[in-house]
Amino acid sequence: MVDPIGAGLIALSAAIAVGATGIAAALGEQVIGSAAIGVMAEDEGFFGRGLVMTVIPESIVIFGLVVALILLFVTLPSIA
Repeated sequence: MVDPIGAGLIALSAAIAVGATGIAAALGEQVIGSAAIGVMAEDEGFFGRGLVMTVIPESIVIFGLVVALILLFVTLPSIA
């Protein structure tokens, strides 16, 4: 028998992991993106670096998704 409170807490933890990392990545991209556009307006040679720096915060969301998947598919079945 599955503990409903435990299962709910694990599902809530997975949602918080994805949501918090999504918000953090959005805030990081906001700052980095505006700075990268400012630099590219001055010198177009920085396009590649600006693009790479803008994509880096998205890796945080991937880590959050991995944590959520581990919680849902490894931890949740073990409490059954």
